[in-house]
Order: sequence, then structure tokens, then C-alpha cells
Amino acid sequence: MAQPPKHCGSREHMGAGKAIAVLTSGGDAQGMNAAVRAVVRVGIYTGAKVYFVHEGGTVIGSARCQDFRTREGRLKAARNLVKRGITNLCVIGGDGSLTGADTFRAEWSSLLAELLKTGGITAEEAKKSSYLNIVGMVGSIDNDFCGTDMTIGTDSALHRIMEIVDAITTTAQSHQRTFVLEVMGRHCGYLALITSLACGADWVFIPESPPEDGWEDHLCRRLTETRLGGSRLNIIIVAEGAIDRHGKAITSDDVKDLVVKRLGYDTRVTILGHVQRGGTPSAFDRILGSRMGVEAVMALLEGTPDTPACVVSLSGNQAVRLPLMECVQVTKDVTTAMNEKRFDDAVKLRGRSFQNNWNVYKLLAHIRPPSTKSGHTLAVLNVGAPAAGMNAAVRSTVRIGLIHGHRMLAVHDGFEGLALGKVEDISWDKVGGWTGLGGSKLGTKRTLPKKYFEEISATISTFGIHGLIIIGGFEAFMGSLELMEGRAKFEELCIPICVIPATVSNNVPGSDFSIGADTALNTITTTCDRIKQSAAGTKRRVFIIETMGGYCGYLATMAGLAGGADAAYIFEEHFSIRDLQINVEHLTEKMKTTVKRGLVLRNEHCNENYTTDFIYNLYTEEGKGIFDCRKNVLGHMQQGGAPTPFDRNFGTKMGAKSVAWITGKIKECSRHGRIFANTADSACLLGMRKRSLVFQPLTELKEQTDFEHRIPKEQWWLKLRPILKILAKYNIELDTSEKALMEHVRQKRISQESM
Repeated sequence: MAQPPKHCGSREHMGAGKAIAVLTSGGDAQGMNAAVRAVVRVGIYTGAKVYFVHEGGTVIGSARCQDFRTREGRLKAARNLVKRGITNLCVIGGDGSLTGADTFRAEWSSLLAELLKTGGITAEEAKKSSYLNIVGMVGSIDNDFCGTDMTIGTDSALHRIMEIVDAITTTAQSHQRTFVLEVMGRHCGYLALITSLACGADWVFIPESPPEDGWEDHLCRRLTETRLGGSRLNIIIVAEGAIDRHGKAITSDDVKDLVVKRLGYDTRVTILGHVQRGGTPSAFDRILGSRMGVEAVMALLEGTPDTPACVVSLSGNQAVRLPLMECVQVTKDVTTAMNEKRFDDAVKLRGRSFQNNWNVYKLLAHIRPPSTKSGHTLAVLNVGAPAAGMNAAVRSTVRIGLIHGHRMLAVHDGFEGLALGKVEDISWDKVGGWTGLGGSKLGTKRTLPKKYFEEISATISTFGIHGLIIIGGFEAFMGSLELMEGRAKFEELCIPICVIPATVSNNVPGSDFSIGADTALNTITTTCDRIKQSAAGTKRRVFIIETMGGYCGYLATMAGLAGGADAAYIFEEHFSIRDLQINVEHLTEKMKTTVKRGLVLRNEHCNENYTTDFIYNLYTEEGKGIFDCRKNVLGHMQQGGAPTPFDRNFGTKMGAKSVAWITGKIKECSRHGRIFANTADSACLLGMRKRSLVFQPLTELKEQTDFEHRIPKEQWWLKLRPILKILAKYNIELDTSEKALMEHVRQKRISQESM
């Protein structure tokens, strides 16, 4: 049991005199440990006593604990809790475990009455434990729990799957093979669906939306078309619970036999199995587990006898609380809908995010460009530094553009290429296989367009370009603002413009996330893991690590949360020599205990005088005799590598959405066969804001930007910094001003379109 230290401050008194028990149950999922760590440390920070429940078992158990299914087992569990004065329970598990926990809470009064009657507990104990608060966190790789965008472990499972898919892709291309991959997920097709989006699969079988009758002919036609288009491989993804319209199972072997028999292709089956549960958690799952752990403790300590048992989850990037049994009910409704063959309802009940993913997949995989053309031409370009996921965005932009009947042009080397006429037609097959490629296939430059207005206008005129989709970082945003300024002089620039933010720095105004930031964050996190591991078995050591990001502290902060850093120095949060001194002293005290590793992150432009060398020298001097120091500047490795599943999927959806918007704008701005777009809303940035993908006029975003430091004036992730400090055992005030309120699942279903 972890004992609370003495504290002062409002939040730090919340848990005084209270006890919290935390347990994990059901199937394991990567990221659960981060959640447990957060519950324990934040619980202790509030002054509460925190207990571990080992192996689930008789204190609460799970759907997999037979003992707990009996009244006798639940009586034992209740007595164990009452004897320790535990009235707050944090359960991390799947729907079975959470349903069991809710049943336990509903029976609590009668369990106590029975224990009192049989002498199992005293009247005083019963009085002190008169009600039980329960908060759930969903830990499941299947992402099958309705009401939450992502369950803990799902993103890590996708990482494992994509590593294997990428490896298989290279071997399949060598031999011209067809691969049938079976992924986990029980009766939920989420893993299969996102995998197929992220690798550009030819076909996916998911239980929520079985293929139409006669799918065998359609599938074979698809595979033949792909091969005729020049592709050397086919990938088919099968969810383990896949069925046909009549409820009959579709197995990976069924699919293989069909392809071999009908087409004679060399076909192999790979069943991924439990490898999807293994490995280290992704950066997203570590941060998700940490954030949910903090929220769970707050929900428990703010709970009353009238508060329903709730689940803490994520919607977009917002922490939300949802009534546990509403979530369980909607999750059951999905199964009922599938059993009753109401497949459209099953997809809808899975939530808006699932629906959007399914619609984008169907567009990209099942619809071919129409024979009738729209008569419009769109150009796509990359601007700024390369970011993983840019190619996925270009691929979906091109393919969705072709589906709309547009002529699609690729511009090489950004605005400079646009000025120099480095423009070519780009076809459906040309972008095949781009989803998993890092960097920028089109080539990208930081050059801004102002000095090239005449040349750019000439190129737009020569190629008859009616709309521009610009994928890039801060330069893409600034360059597009310059193009808008140029509209007054150059009529050719009066065309719709859409900016898609793509940069590792995540510093573009108007979007909480940029394409490429997740990949960079995972690179930093895994590198920090390796660096810390390199010192295993040696004496105490502190690592000072410099991250990229320009003046934006997103990477340093999030990597700090994911890697359990002791400090993360950023430009947005001013720090003095006194702060550095406090950090060094704090770390020195920690190192005198059982702690052997320290991690300190520094954003590259956080302070011009307190450089990485300065901080390294300071820690080295002050730690003499207690720990030694090492420093690492991570550099451009943060821009490289294959994109993560999130960046592939995010890029794909952003590309698809931008084309739909620009197609509507072109129609809106058409006058007698000519396009004239001169209003503020004809040049927009597509960004992820809280829970929704929204188009915002560039001129409005201008007001929200600090141009000198190339960052937005307000950044959502700064609110997460206190969590970083509390998890590093600092006694500070936790600002929960943006407190997650209880919402309702069905209400959430019909809220604005989310990702």
C-alpha cells in the first residue's frame, strides 16, 4: 500500500481520509500500467490511501473470474473492501469487468446488510462504508466499448499490426503475392478497419458491415484490376469475427481458397494473434492512460451516493465522463443489431468516428473514378519540412479528387515548384502504396510565394487550376495567407485554397493536431526508452534530451508525459535559474531513494541562454556523488521513419474531407464557367478542434497567431503540464478548471461530426 505524504492546497486535501483501490481485469492491454501509475500517484497527491488489488480475483474479479459471478464471491469482495475502509474503486478492464463492477455497486447495500447480519463486519464499519463509488477506464485492444473514441491499448495494437503489415508488404512485392491477414477484435471490426485504411488494403471484412451477396465475384474483380494497374501485391484484411449477410463466418482460409481457386494467385494467410497484445505501449496509449488515471481519481473523489458509476474516456482530445451502464447498453445494442442483421444500425451504434472511417474506406477502396468528368482541376502540394503522413494525405486527396471527376495535378517542391511549373497530372495508380511511406514523395520546400506571384499566377492559368490543396506546416499557413493578399493584384489567385496542417512541431494555428506529430512523438518516446535502457545495470544516471518543435513545446511536453520525465523545459512556460535549482534538488532527493533513472526534456528553443549544454553542466555539477549525466540531441530523426497508424489514418481522412469541401467551394464560386473566389471563407484551414474536424478561414486564424515565434497564442496541451509535474511527485496545484462533466452516450451520438 502506498502512503500519502503531508500536503497543502485545495486539490491536495480532496482525498484526505479516503481510500482508493485500483485493479486491472479482463484481457491485458498496453497502457494499463500508465493508467495504474497515474491513479496511484494522483491518489497519493490528493492525500488518499491507495491500494493495489492483485490479480483481480476476490476483491472484484472480472468477467473472467468465476468466483465473482456468485453472490458468495461478491460478499467476500465487499468484506475485503470494508475491512480496509475502501469506498472508491477504480476498475480498468473491458465491458465484462465494468458490468461486473456496476452489479457489485448496485448490490452494495444488500451485501453490507448480509455481512452485518452474519457478523462479517461491525455496525461501525458498515456505517463508514455506506456507499461505494466506482469509476471505470476501458482497457481493451478491441476498441469495442461504445461511448469512447479510443480504449487503452488500441493504438498500441495498431502499431504492432502495422509493423507486421509493412514487413509483409516488402516480401509480397518481391514475389507478386496476395496476403490475407487476420486481426483480433472479437466482434468489433475497428482494428481491421483502421488497418485497411492505414495500409490501403484492397478489401476488408468486418462483422458490423458484411459484404453484399455475390461478394466473391466483386473481390476477384477488384484484385484483378489492382494487378492490371501495375500493383505487385494484394492485401486483404479479415476481422476475426467477420461474417456474411446471413451470419455465416468468413475465415481467412475461406478467402485464401477463393483467391487461389478463382485467380490462381500465390496467396498466403497470416493470423496475427496475441502479438497484437504485446510490446511496449505507444506514446498515445501512455498519455491516454495517464490522462484517464488523473480523471478517474477526480471523478471518484468528487462522487456522491447519487453519482452513477461512470467511465472516463476520450472524445477527440477532451476527457469526458459517461454513465457506465449507458455505455454497456449501447455496446450490447451493437451485438443485438448484428444478430438481428440490422447492419446499418450496428455501424451507426459504433459511433460517428467508426462511421466516418467506414465511409472513407468505402470511398477509397470500392469506388472508381467516373467516366464523366467535372471539368475542374485541383492541384496538391507539400510545403515546409517533411512530416510522416504527408504521403497518405496526398494519396487520399488525389484518389477522392478523381472520384469527384476532377483532373488532379501534383506540384513538386512546394510554392517554388508551383512558380517554376513543376506540375504534372497524377493518376490513381501513381499514388498506390504511398500510405505507409515517410517523408514527402512530392518534394517539399520552405520557400514562401510572395516573390513568385507573377510566375504562380502564370502556372495557375497555364494548367487551368481551379483549387489548391496545400499540405504542410507553418509555412503552408503563412504562404496561403500571402496568396490571399495577392488576390487584390492577381485574379488567378482568386481560387479556393485549403490548408491541411502537417508538421512534427504541431505549431499550426487552428488545429489541435498536425499530421506527423504523432510519429515524431513515438520516435522520441521509443528513443527515450532505449536511452534509459542503455544505462540498465549501471549507477544512477540522468539523461538530458533535446527535442525539436521550434518554439512550440508540444513534443517536449507530450514526450515528457509518455516517458515519465522529471522535467520538460519549454518556451511557453517561462522558467528561471530558481526553477532549474528546484528541479535539480527535487531530482537529487529522488535519486537518494530507489530511483535509478532521471529524464529531463528540453525543447530546442525554450530559452536562448539556458541551453542544453548549460542544463547538462548544471545537473552534472549538482549531482556529483549522487548521479552522473548524459545528453542527447535527437535532431532530424524526429522527422523521419514510417508514419504511425494515427498519422496514416489522420492524413487519409484530412485529404478526403478537404476535397469534399473544395469541390463545394468551386461550385459556389462558379460564375458563367469561371471560378472567382475572393471571400475570406474561400481560403480555409482544416483542423481538428476538440472533437471535430472544422474548416476555419485563414484570416480569422491570423488573429490567433504569434507570428514572431510561429505558434498559436493558445494551446490546449498546456493544461496537461500540471499532470506531468504531479506524476513526477511535485506538490503543485492541479488546475482542473476544464473539468469533465457527465455526458450521455446517446446525446454524444448526435453531436457534431467528430473524427
